[in-house]
Amino acid sequence: MRILAIDSSSMVATVAVVTDEILNVEYTVHHKKTHSQTLLPMIDTICKMIELDLETIDAIAVAGGPGSYTGLRIGSATAKGFGLALNKPIIHVPTMDALAYNLFSSNYIVCPIMDARREQVYTGVYRFKGTEMESIKPQCIMMIRDLIYELDKIGMPVMFLGDGIESYRSIIEETMATEHHYAPPSMNRQKASSLASLAEVYLKKGMIEKPEEHKPEYLRLSQAEWELKKKLEGKND
Repeated sequence: MRILAIDSSSMVATVAVVTDEILNVEYTVHHKKTHSQTLLPMIDTICKMIELDLETIDAIAVAGGPGSYTGLRIGSATAKGFGLALNKPIIHVPTMDALAYNLFSSNYIVCPIMDARREQVYTGVYRFKGTEMESIKPQCIMMIRDLIYELDKIGMPVMFLGDGIESYRSIIEETMATEHHYAPPSMNRQKASSLASLAEVYLKKGMIEKPEEHKPEYLRLSQAEWELKKKLEGKND
């Protein structure tokens, strides 16, 4: 079982290949260049490095959102392009699930947060029972203070990870009563290896889709869509 994993849901661009639960290669870049400049060259590089024939992969895993609108569209288009060209299925992995899987088998409540602006975060709440990850709260968008309130109600030690820490750490420190910690740099951003590992679980369960069926899950309207919605609502008043 060989999976090509692609995640461009944030500022991080990351790709990996996992074969039969062995990580063959992972390439991660967190820099100013756009994913349209980096993603295909990164995939080309890893294929050359491990002499990979893409015809030998069984599926393509992609972080399906939420996240950056542009990043998700680029990742989705890349995965669909390879899927259609190679006639391979897509494994749609929710971004928050993949990010939480960085902390595989943790004893903490795992809470990934991505900055969604205006004190909002993309998030989800997870815990591990042995090697099984359970979703306490499925991925969603919510105010950071509302999230902290819900985590305090759970009352168990929490490990945060994701780029939302940088934006909202001061609010967390000021308002959260429950014991909490922050994942180290090796774990606190998107990792295609974690995405691929979770995708293996999905693939074994038959959780796949045809390339033409795949589309990102944004969780909210884009700015342009929001402005159009307001304009249309104004016309109907």
